[in-house]
Amino acid sequence: MKCFLELCLHVTCLCFCLSYIFAPFFRLFSVTAVDSAQRALDLLGLEPDVNMIITDYWMPDMTGFDLLKRVKESSALKEIPVVIMSSENVPSRITRCLEEGAVDFLLKPVRPADVSRLCTRMMMR
Repeated sequence: MKCFLELCLHVTCLCFCLSYIFAPFFRLFSVTAVDSAQRALDLLGLEPDVNMIITDYWMPDMTGFDLLKRVKESSALKEIPVVIMSSENVPSRITRCLEEGAVDFLLKPVRPADVSRLCTRMMMR
């Protein structure tokens, strides 16, 4: 399965809390976790061959929406699918993220069906 995903960024301050629900994703793909959006951008500058970015909406240095915009503005990164997660069900925020180019917006708590959908999307790439 490594051929489908060389590197996946799961950017969230709470990645340890979510690791149990993402366990199937971690078993199928090579996953790199970072602790901030800026660290994700730094890593993407070094390794732009990423197949998916999964990010929390609220992070210390910038929002997931800001990260999404930076990724989509970059000619080297704009084709990377971005998934945003949040515990806040704010329809205008969800719509704005999807309109800006997010491929999905997951509400926390993330359900196993959400992870299954992400795994299926990754295998189809």
